[in-house]
Amino acid sequence: MRAPRIRLGINIDHVATLRNARGGVLPDPIQAARLAAESGADNITAHLREDRRHISDHDIARLLAEVDCPLNMEMAATDEMTAITLQAKPPAACLVPERREERTTEGGLDVVAQHNTLEPVVAAFGDAGIEVSLFIAAERRQIEAAAHLCAAAIEIHTGSWCDAFAEGREADTEREWQAIVDGAAYAHGLGLEVHAGHGLNYATARKISTLPEIVELNIGHFLVGEAVFIGLGEAVRRMRAAMDLGRQAVCLREGDSIAS
Repeated sequence: MRAPRIRLGINIDHVATLRNARGGVLPDPIQAARLAAESGADNITAHLREDRRHISDHDIARLLAEVDCPLNMEMAATDEMTAITLQAKPPAACLVPERREERTTEGGLDVVAQHNTLEPVVAAFGDAGIEVSLFIAAERRQIEAAAHLCAAAIEIHTGSWCDAFAEGREADTEREWQAIVDGAAYAHGLGLEVHAGHGLNYATARKISTLPEIVELNIGHFLVGEAVFIGLGEAVRRMRAAMDLGRQAVCLREGDSIAS
């Protein structure tokens, strides 16, 4: 298949985490979003959690009003978040699992088990012109359930693969990678747009960019950490370059070119 240019979404949640650790208004996640966009991001991701531990309702309003970059709004499929999203009408929304006691999102949605909960939310967002993605593991039954709900896209949870890679667990790394490869191809074949995210760094982002079915990566915590040492703009530029190198490798392998 002809490999499309891979999009980079920057999650700014943990800029808000730093702000909230001390209170006040700095560092400003909206300033971070603008800088990310200037440095090569294609969209901005922000997760409005039930407990508002980082991103706030006011942040969402400002991101939509003040940042010239599409917002991908992450949330749990609750009545409260559905109402907020329908009122805000971001260009895109990603439904994720959420538990108050977790530090970060720990796994993908169980779309099979939660079909009846997710169906009206996906339909309502679609009717409102909001592109819906579902954050899931690269498992066939979950991918099939996402397609059955008529979601526009899935986002493959890459956390287990990234953890195995970082810890040098070669057998686990290969198994998790193959699941991503197979899942991305299967989802693409069902007509779903395929995104990926969670735990990605420069090396894993470059690697996963070699999969032509994946058209978007969403990355946050790693880049906010890198920003402490090299600045957010430079971290985003390096990530953009790593992803482009990965995409160029698959194009060279297939004798193709990147679709703009």
